[in-house]
Amino acid sequence: MRLTSVKAAEIPALTTEQMREVDRLMVEKYGVQIIQMMENAGRNLASLIRMRLGGSVAGTSVAIAVGGGNNGGGGMVAARHLYNMGCDVTVLVKSENLTDVPKLQWNILRQFPVKKRIGHRAVNFIEDFSGAAIVDSLIGYGLRGAPRGWTREMIDAVNKKSAMVVALDVPSGLDSTTGEVYDTCIRADSTMTLALPKTGLLKPEAKNVVGRLYLADIGVP
Repeated sequence: MRLTSVKAAEIPALTTEQMREVDRLMVEKYGVQIIQMMENAGRNLASLIRMRLGGSVAGTSVAIAVGGGNNGGGGMVAARHLYNMGCDVTVLVKSENLTDVPKLQWNILRQFPVKKRIGHRAVNFIEDFSGAAIVDSLIGYGLRGAPRGWTREMIDAVNKKSAMVVALDVPSGLDSTTGEVYDTCIRADSTMTLALPKTGLLKPEAKNVVGRLYLADIGVP
């Protein structure tokens, strides 16, 4: 995985609404579907995790906490790629009640011998987890208010672990526009944001939960 370091000021940052418009234009104007961007995101995420773990994930254990939306779908794609790299992967999800494209990714993932834990079993798994890394693909830029219910329980459990934490797009519990950090928020060691940085990631108050910020190309021109 080849990385280039740039200053944040050299790259435009987007609000949540602007990113939604980018996604809309990708589908309606350019004909690039959500699932294509999701595949790009997940592949890049798996490559970043491999890099952060020293260049190989073979024999290591990684847990991926996924939500029911597109951010969760990206996490499921990463799970497939990590499995193919020889990683011991466990996917953690609240339920199998997922939106359209993530549901497709879940159905694909069910054909792979990747471990899966659902509901409270997923939270219990994290509480006992002693592996190398945890991936946060719970919410992404679509956060509306403080995390609640199962998602809150999962975030609290993740934050108690010593494993490396990588967030996909935006740490869950961080407002991607304002940078507001809710009381329940993933504290990531690194964040891989997609297409363009979100304004909230660059706010001073967000630094302690974002960690090192990476930008992934998902095919946006």
